[in-house]
Amino acid sequence: MTHDESPTARALLLLEMLQNSPGSTAGRLAERLGVSERAARRYVAILREAGIPVESTRGPHGGYRVGRGLRLPPLMFTAAEALGLVMAVLDGHHDAADPAGPVGAALGKIMRVLPEPVARPARAVRTVSTRGGDPYAETPDPTTTAALVESCAARHRLRLGYHLGPKGVREMEVDPWAVVVHHGRWYLLCWSHTRDARRVLRVDRITRVTPLDTTFTPPTGLDPLETLEEHLSQGWTYEVEVVVDAPADRVARLLPRSLGRPEPLADGTTRLLATTDEPDWYVRQLTALDVPFRIVRPRELREAARELGRRLLTAAERDSDMDAPNAAAHHVSPGDETASVAFGTGDSPART
Repeated sequence: MTHDESPTARALLLLEMLQNSPGSTAGRLAERLGVSERAARRYVAILREAGIPVESTRGPHGGYRVGRGLRLPPLMFTAAEALGLVMAVLDGHHDAADPAGPVGAALGKIMRVLPEPVARPARAVRTVSTRGGDPYAETPDPTTTAALVESCAARHRLRLGYHLGPKGVREMEVDPWAVVVHHGRWYLLCWSHTRDARRVLRVDRITRVTPLDTTFTPPTGLDPLETLEEHLSQGWTYEVEVVVDAPADRVARLLPRSLGRPEPLADGTTRLLATTDEPDWYVRQLTALDVPFRIVRPRELREAARELGRRLLTAAERDSDMDAPNAAAHHVSPGDETASVAFGTGDSPART
């Protein structure tokens, strides 16, 4: 605390202390401000004169706190708090970057009054591409995320530490193309000079970020969300081929790009190509299709579809009047080479 700070500046510092530590006593406030208790009470009076409802209570657990009033008191944010707030909003609201929407407008008002050193990284984080939300996904460190986003904007190569679980931390040099939020998970889409390949890194696994002097040029016409989803659909154990009785543009609207690449066929249907490590999970995602489709390969995916069909039929037959012969007619023969499926006709897609 410097001695040349004005009473107004000290009053604002006191307000920040009360917002962070409600119930602080005059003695505690005076100690942290480096002033007398009488001066601390004078700063409380300045806040009250400005219309800020500072309340006081007596007793062993008494102290000052900011109450509820007709006017909203100034809000004080540290850089980490501001970044954390922006990231939390992006996690839960896909339209947070849209200034015309209520969430985006509220976020914009907060960011306009932040000090520039705090607002700059917060604005950068707000520009990330985002889709969907997952309450179980882990939000990464705000400072790390801001450093990545700012390096993407400045097109500076990075040296990263990346946690590989039991294998420890790997050092990598990457060109950071974009930070993307996909179903609540934060990813860095980049070119790895360590592996000489495109990579998608989990931001919550990045342990350190060091900007380098080298700059780069990202791919022309890069769509971060589309590129990420394409990357997530490739490189897994089982090669998937599904023929869907609908045009490719409709399939693209029904399924996220991470579930495969839709290719139009001459007869107006669509071939969906992908890879997966989890046939049981993948077939559940296909139930988002409200049109018939046929699983061509792999065998493991056809078996997963038959099992899911049997489970659904069993669930539907419980406590019903459906007779056994009719129920049996709905089962797919285990000897079929391909499985034809038409799960439901509703408009509500399955959660992915």
